[in-house]
Amino acid sequence: MPITPDAAATLTPNAHMLGQQGSAQALNTPALVLDLDAFDRNLTRMMDHCKASGLGLRPHAKTHKSVEIARRQLAAGAVGVCVAKLGEAEVMGEGGIDSVLITSPVVKEDGIRRVMDLNGRMADLIVTVDNLDNAQALARAASPEQGGSRPLKVIVDLDVGLHRTGIAPGEGAAELAEFVAASPGLKFMGLQAYAGHLMHVEDYAERREKSLDAMKQLGDMRDMLRERSISCDILTGGGTGSWDIDPEADILTDLQAGSYLFMDTEYNAVHQKSGPEQAFETSLTIQTTVVSANTPGIATTDAGIKSMATDQKTIAIASGTPEGTAYFLFGDEQGGLAFPDKDTGLAPGSVLNLETPHCDPTVNLYDCYHVVKDGTLVDIWPVSTRGRSA
Repeated sequence: MPITPDAAATLTPNAHMLGQQGSAQALNTPALVLDLDAFDRNLTRMMDHCKASGLGLRPHAKTHKSVEIARRQLAAGAVGVCVAKLGEAEVMGEGGIDSVLITSPVVKEDGIRRVMDLNGRMADLIVTVDNLDNAQALARAASPEQGGSRPLKVIVDLDVGLHRTGIAPGEGAAELAEFVAASPGLKFMGLQAYAGHLMHVEDYAERREKSLDAMKQLGDMRDMLRERSISCDILTGGGTGSWDIDPEADILTDLQAGSYLFMDTEYNAVHQKSGPEQAFETSLTIQTTVVSANTPGIATTDAGIKSMATDQKTIAIASGTPEGTAYFLFGDEQGGLAFPDKDTGLAPGSVLNLETPHCDPTVNLYDCYHVVKDGTLVDIWPVSTRGRSA
């Protein structure tokens, strides 16, 4: 859905460049830049992979935080999207995205009230639980006596080794599922298992072995529930780091990968299964401009700590510098370029693009994507859920 010129102008000083030939290299920076052709190829590659594997794709929108991108994922065949926070789900609903799984528990009383309100407006809202107290609170809010318009769909979140959220597979998880299945206002949908601690294991053999073990835990839990006459319509999990591994287990009904759309320095280090061919392309970059170059061998850019997630030590340059140039953080507002020798460099006004070190939190620093194609700024997509952390 094209953005109006007035709306675009509130998001970026680059709005007036829309459609101008060569405008992709003339942007005011720092700017978050999305290569539309690479994005579309990534979108298609993952969707084709899931179809060939007999899986649904339920991509995680915490990566892109964009209603427009969610629309494109659904149009390509995704069964729904995931979000991490209730506020993200509300924005997606307001934008017409009608199938959303909230992958983290909502436990506050007011949050549960908002869940019930959203459930009345959204056709396919699903929430996760990992403890009985939370499930009981949801059951009270969703009970017929409270006048809920439809049962609240619930998935039990399993801890398969990350220890961030989730209940350990076994008797406690089975009892939790039984409670949900027996509650009049709730509808038990299945299980979630995300092995986030394995997504960036660089050794492929180790990542495969441990990821398949996590899938086995999910499958064993599914079988335990079957023995108690509880069926799982949804078995969801996995990610970009295990996209080509999890289908081997033949357990998941849908895959939650998110970062495949963009790729970043973290995932570029791990997603190669074998050989030199990359499965997904780097479609998202940070464009920055050299603003000073008075010291031989180094130059200063306008993209510093405030322009990218800094939880990764390496900041990779995607394009625009001499071979062998290194990027470093020069402060809150500035970055630095260290050239291979003092006789090479870039003059002020030179433009370069960086890989996002970690795409999810980097996206959260920007108001919009500058969508480019063949060197031209062709669209501007708002980062719709930015700031909706609750």
